Amino acid sequence: MAETKIGTVTHYYTHLHVAGVMLTDGELHKGDTIHIKGHTSDFEQKVDSMEMDHKTIDVAKPGDDIGLTVIEHAREHDTVYRVS
Repeated sequence: MAETKIGTVTHYYTHLHVAGVMLTDGELHKGDTIHIKGHTSDFEQKVDSMEMDHKTIDVAKPGDDIGLTVIEHAREHDTVYRVS
């Protein structure tokens, strides 16, 4: 499967299991599969919940700072890839 870098984790909210992600390349759609990889993080998941400014969104574009519900702990500076 091909992976395309789409952004970077900017923050992780432990109590919410949410990663703040700054998108830099490409679009991210609800239902896409992502791969989060970093020094100690390495997991894939489907995007089930995505928010921007506390509002649910279905599509995020480059420059958007979004929140993603994640299944594992993500860390600042982890790279986010879209799996296709």
